[in-house]
Amino acid sequence: MFKTTLIAGAVALASALPAIAEIEIEDAYARSASPMAKSGAAFMMISNNGGSADRLVAVSSDAAARTELHMHLAGENGVMRMVHVEEGFELPADGMIAMQRGGKHVMLMGLAAPMAQGDIVTITLTFEQAGDIVVEVPVDLERQDHAGMQQGSDS
Repeated sequence: MFKTTLIAGAVALASALPAIAEIEIEDAYARSASPMAKSGAAFMMISNNGGSADRLVAVSSDAAARTELHMHLAGENGVMRMVHVEEGFELPADGMIAMQRGGKHVMLMGLAAPMAQGDIVTITLTFEQAGDIVVEVPVDLERQDHAGMQQGSDS
């Protein structure tokens, strides 16, 4: 009897808890403008395959003195400027965040070492609901955009 009550209680508790988003990180890469650059950036596709919204609220990495969420915005006279987005990025239920060049991205400032082709940068993404997700991001200095986002691509 006690075992049945305990199982029923656990099922009731589990169904009362909010659903945690199922986050997937795909097509991640990092780059810097040159081998001597003091900053770099990381790009990726973040998918939420769960039924509840989440928010990417912070990023961190040992690869840089400061790691922040950034995006490009059109300023005066159409000149693009990069801004730190302190409130993070909304991740809709069953939606995605496209972090790509010229848009949303992870900014790595004060690089601990130069970024070299094939290196790995470890980045921790912090979500309001899903918590921390650690991503091993390859450095690709030759890449221009996301493979899945190229026109005419089947991937």
